[in-house]
Amino acid sequence: MMFKVEGHKLRSGVLAFALALTAGATFLPVEPVHAQTRTLPDFTDLVDQVGPSVVNIRTVEKVAQRGAGNGEMDEEMQEFFRRFFGQPAPGTPRQGPRPNRPQQPQEEERPRGVGSGFILTADGYVMTNAHVVEDASEVLVTLPDKREFKAKIIGADKRTDVAVVKIEATGLPAVKVGDISKLRVGEWVMAIGSPFGLENTVTAGIVSAKQRDTGEYLPFIQTDVAINPGNSGGPLINMRGEVVGINSQIYSRSGGFMGISFSIPIDEAIRVSEQLRTSGRVSRGRIGVQIDQVTKDVAEAIGLGKAQGALVRGVEAGSPGEKAGVEPGDVITKFDGKAIEKPSDLPRLVGNTKPGTKSTLTVFRRGSSRDLSVTIAEIEPDKPAKRASDREEPAPKPSASAAAKSLGLAVSDLNDAQKKELKLKGGVKVDAASEGAARAGLREGDIILAVGNIEVANTREFEAALAKADKGKALSVLFRRGDWAQYALIRPAR
Repeated sequence: MMFKVEGHKLRSGVLAFALALTAGATFLPVEPVHAQTRTLPDFTDLVDQVGPSVVNIRTVEKVAQRGAGNGEMDEEMQEFFRRFFGQPAPGTPRQGPRPNRPQQPQEEERPRGVGSGFILTADGYVMTNAHVVEDASEVLVTLPDKREFKAKIIGADKRTDVAVVKIEATGLPAVKVGDISKLRVGEWVMAIGSPFGLENTVTAGIVSAKQRDTGEYLPFIQTDVAINPGNSGGPLINMRGEVVGINSQIYSRSGGFMGISFSIPIDEAIRVSEQLRTSGRVSRGRIGVQIDQVTKDVAEAIGLGKAQGALVRGVEAGSPGEKAGVEPGDVITKFDGKAIEKPSDLPRLVGNTKPGTKSTLTVFRRGSSRDLSVTIAEIEPDKPAKRASDREEPAPKPSASAAAKSLGLAVSDLNDAQKKELKLKGGVKVDAASEGAARAGLREGDIILAVGNIEVANTREFEAALAKADKGKALSVLFRRGDWAQYALIRPAR
């Protein structure tokens, strides 16, 4: 059947047809679909709750003052007037020679800076940043109720940038400490502090990232909360009114806030503060190894699979690592059963271990894993890493097999004196590096320790290892330069 309906008749006909079809039909009730809506958070109750626990910290430092400070002009200025004007300086008393007496050094106190902090305990312990109180001769803590106290520095730890000061007061409103493991990326957080000296300033934002590695000793909480100079040491607060971090750093090219700020996780800060309150210092563990990143290419070449762990580039003589049998070129994949995903994980885990503790290192060496027992020592004060300078030696006549030449290498054996000096059992010395070897970063004077996961003690073993290598794949070479060991990948020529 064919219908021909035009204009309004078409719409009317369709409507009549539809009504006829639905006559007598039963319809189920349809509930409207509402889009999920969320309201913006209200921070007013949090400010009332946490605000009384946040303090302003001002520091003063003593600066040497020129002159005697007793109304007399200093001797340099007096000498200037005598030389150029032929008379004493104006106001200088006319008198005979004065007896020689030592000049007493004078000091004056000058404001050094402004920061923030928060009350950790009701009996007056206050937490802040180490850089806030560094080099301060006097620390003044002002409470929100305008009471001001002189504070005693209990201890400061530069590695974590955590400090604890004490004021003589009781019944203070202490903060609640949050559980950092429950903090989620995207969660709302708030900061209270004294940016540019503006006390009790409240800013808010969200958690942008956790475990952010900035090269410092601790992994940071990254937020977009507005943090500026003066906010340092103030609390980062979650929506439950708990402190989850200490505001410590900003990323900035201008000196002011640019949308990225970093906070010290409160669990790490509390661990440090407990040691500072107990002994005034922080004791950390060390094993005496220098580490580096494991790249994806190196991980695949040595059979590790994925880029993980900490590559050992050097082992200090007499250190716990050396005594445990750790060798340059090892990849430490676990510490006491905890996985090392990136190099910075290792010093944090070792550092949080009490010196004297016996721990287990899992290392990947020559294609397989093994466990080593290590006794943790106490960390030493920071000092620059020592790198041995390249030794000037008469270059032997380069020699190379066909396999070595194809890689751009010429090597020679180490004599007994060289092994003793370098504290090595074996290896071969690079006499010349060109083409693929040079592109991989090898150079004259390097000591090759292993080729393709095969340890080499001399040129004969070096040649044997090359013969077993797959010529179509990149060849991993473990070598030492100075005191440092690292991997190079020599890729086949195309």
